[in-house]
Amino acid sequence: MESQIATSTTTPGLNPSQLDQLCINTIRFLAVDAVQKANSGHPGMPMGAAPMAYVLWTRFLQHNPANPSWPNRDRFVLSAGHGSMLLYSLLHLTGYDMPMSELQQFRQWGSKTPGHPEHWLVPGIETTTGPLGQGFGNGVGMGIAQKYLAAHFNRPGHEIVDYKIYAIAGDGCLMEGISSEAASLAGHLRLDNLIYFYDDNHISIEGSTDLAFTEDRGKRFEAYGWFVQKVADGNDLDAIDAAIRAAQAECGRPSIIMVRTHIGYGSPNKHDTAEAHGSPLGVEEVKLTKQNLGWPLEPPFLVPDEARAHFRIALQKGPQREAAWQAKLAEYRKAFPDLAAEWDRFVRGELPSGWQAKIPTFSHTEKPMATRQASGKVLNAISPVLPTLLGGAADLAPSTDTLIKGEKDFEYPNYGGRNFHFGVREHGMGAAINGMALSGLIPYGATFFIFSDYLRPTLRLAALMETHSIFVFTHDSVFLGEDGPTHEPIEHLMACRAILHLCNIRPADANETAVAWRVAIEHKNGPVALMLTRQVLPIIDRTKYASADGLEKGAYVLGDAQGKTPEIILIATGSEVAPTLEAYEKLTSEGIAARLVSMPSWDLFEKQPQAYRDQVLPPSVTVRLAVEAGVSFGWEKYVGPKGAAHGIDRYGASAPYKVIAEKLGFTGANIAKLAHELLGR
Repeated sequence: MESQIATSTTTPGLNPSQLDQLCINTIRFLAVDAVQKANSGHPGMPMGAAPMAYVLWTRFLQHNPANPSWPNRDRFVLSAGHGSMLLYSLLHLTGYDMPMSELQQFRQWGSKTPGHPEHWLVPGIETTTGPLGQGFGNGVGMGIAQKYLAAHFNRPGHEIVDYKIYAIAGDGCLMEGISSEAASLAGHLRLDNLIYFYDDNHISIEGSTDLAFTEDRGKRFEAYGWFVQKVADGNDLDAIDAAIRAAQAECGRPSIIMVRTHIGYGSPNKHDTAEAHGSPLGVEEVKLTKQNLGWPLEPPFLVPDEARAHFRIALQKGPQREAAWQAKLAEYRKAFPDLAAEWDRFVRGELPSGWQAKIPTFSHTEKPMATRQASGKVLNAISPVLPTLLGGAADLAPSTDTLIKGEKDFEYPNYGGRNFHFGVREHGMGAAINGMALSGLIPYGATFFIFSDYLRPTLRLAALMETHSIFVFTHDSVFLGEDGPTHEPIEHLMACRAILHLCNIRPADANETAVAWRVAIEHKNGPVALMLTRQVLPIIDRTKYASADGLEKGAYVLGDAQGKTPEIILIATGSEVAPTLEAYEKLTSEGIAARLVSMPSWDLFEKQPQAYRDQVLPPSVTVRLAVEAGVSFGWEKYVGPKGAAHGIDRYGASAPYKVIAEKLGFTGANIAKLAHELLGR
């Protein structure tokens, strides 16, 4: 409770320098006390980084603690998420909904202060960080989003989007490859709205960074095209202040400020040691550290009145800043009413009315079409009415069919383009996509399904945060053919299904693909992954079989035993629906009562009421055959003990896809044969 907060009895009238140090030490010791009480955590980083964070949050960060979702706020990303108590302390001190009781429950069950920051668990946490480098990449995505929104909405004299993205990254963040990918992209795009701090404390868990990290980091970022500054002393507030001002004035380059800090600053015995990284200081060392920095030994979680008053100025300035912006927005509404209405929809997260009418339908009389091609047609049909839908590929746009025709590329200085060239940077692309989604856009990123391995951590974090990220994975099976086993996903679909809150959809034809995009655009509680084919597929005759709208429920009865109680249920996904449909027709012609279920999404199906699931897969029908060109592991839940799964429990092969289908048994004739074996006749 706030009433539990102890306050100091220091003499009023502190000079500015004394007040600064009092505030910085308040941050430090909130972190120290929280970690010590939890007997778990990372005290060293907040102790060393407190001065730079203090200068940023009290002098530069444009935010409003009273309204953390203010659209034009600056974003702050703690990429070095293990230092979470730094962020939690700042949120508490500046007046966000982070009561002292939560700091006192750091890392405890049910608290709002977990070991690493989690997006919007407490308002003011812009993204989930912890896996090192992810926040770095998210920030680049946020920078991309700001540039796009400014280009799309701003007009001369009416700049309603003009915020910046600040981040603190550590040695570990810079070691991770994702940061290299993201930094290279940001430099290429000249994202001068990024101002990053590098907490250069020279220590990692194993000891000195010299053990494994001796490159010249400054020259590396200069080579990326960043504006690099160095602050030799992390406690030099004036130098930090000057560096931020220079970064704000820089045009055409993202900025990184390399601040030489000292992990565990103030600790007599753990200063500049690996021990201070991820372990509590210990009762005796906490005492010695407080004595060393002139801090009262008791009570813990001390917030001096003067420090609290100084930090809480943010509660005065924040509403003033937002009010000034609202006044600009009012003028914008008068000058550009249509754009203002679009802005309002964007802020509310609403889609334009009637946008679904633009989704095309496909006739079975058309030529067979790969679902990646159908996806491209749908994307181009809906994009004109969905201006916040944008994205690209990891150097594979022609192969993934993800270019928006008639739209320009997002490149310096044209930040209004909607086609992105992420380069061969799958991991960085995934993090950027998540950052764009956290900024309110509907972004998509594409690559071959096999390379989902390269961005899997970003898939998981998108799911954890439930961002509206769309991942387009093409070349989704062994049927990509001649490229062979290195490029043929086998275990990947099951691996993606294992990620909670990731909605995986593998459509069977062009019309299921169209519905899949509708689901992806409207899906609000997590990311969506579309698994699409390279090879062409027949377009199912929907006058004869069920509507593709059944995809919305994850699985549906495509063909049904001519009204009889089915003897066997055939279940297929994606491209395997076509040969399974052939098998279904063969079985039906033989007088066997078969049911064919298209199951494009386990995830959507599992969200349906039990009654619907039982309707599609009646428990009384125990003979079932699942057909999917991937590992059979996992299908037990749907086929049961009397059923079977025809999958691929080996790696693929290099050959034309029709040959692969024949050799691996994915033909109508073989599927019908397997069904006969299950039926015993």
